[in-house]
Amino acid sequence: MTSDDRDALDGLSARQRATLLRRLWAELADAPERQAAHLAALDAEDCSLRGALDSAGATKRARTAVAARGRLGRGLGFWRSTPALLMIFLLGLGFLADFGIGLYQERQQEARQRQEILLQNTAFGRLYSELLRVEQEPDGRTYRLTTTMQNIDPSSPIYVMLLPVRAYVQVGLGWQEVPSRPAERARQGVVELVGGYDDVVLFEVSQEDWTELIPGYMHIRIDQDMLISNRAQPEDDIIERDNRYYVYLKPHGADDAEIKRRSDMSGTPPVYMPMPPH
Repeated sequence: MTSDDRDALDGLSARQRATLLRRLWAELADAPERQAAHLAALDAEDCSLRGALDSAGATKRARTAVAARGRLGRGLGFWRSTPALLMIFLLGLGFLADFGIGLYQERQQEARQRQEILLQNTAFGRLYSELLRVEQEPDGRTYRLTTTMQNIDPSSPIYVMLLPVRAYVQVGLGWQEVPSRPAERARQGVVELVGGYDDVVLFEVSQEDWTELIPGYMHIRIDQDMLISNRAQPEDDIIERDNRYYVYLKPHGADDAEIKRRSDMSGTPPVYMPMPPH
């Protein structure tokens, strides 16, 4: 309370002072009710403000969702377009074609492997070949060589193309080829082998400086090459087989007594002695 207020109170009479005090007392008595009313008004105003804020937030969220859907729609619009669908279709078609080509090549490779195994079994399992004999011809310079082929499983034929037989004599540390030809009878080019077949070749040895590994005998190598198939008209189902035969061969006009003396051999020295491949 200021000095002016005190001066004003001093100027009041006793009755006026009592009236003023009763008013102040009544105002103080009504203060809790006014305070409650004031708080209620504030609560109402706060609820209204909160509702307004909530409404504003919901509106903002709705506008944000709409904007997001709009942006998403604009992004998906490209993928709904015809060029994009065509591009996707072509890419899928390319992947499908690549897969199909890979699968086809894999099956072709497997078929070739099966065919190769079958051909190897035919050439080296079903076909038996050996040298039967070597004989001296009466002309005093020619030898007659006979080889044989056998189809071990005659239930299905084997088709064999016989290539020219080549004969070699060892001279020093190397081999020298000697003239060779089929026998006088016609030699078949392709043989349909169901049972057996004998191939006869003539060759001559004129060298005099041949290498003597066994006393009195020449060292001879015979190369018999052939092409083999399971069909009469093959395409790429052909396999090659090379037969190598080695023999010790007695020259024409050799002295059997001298050979026996030098090699300590009993009986008549044979025309040839077969040797294993080496």
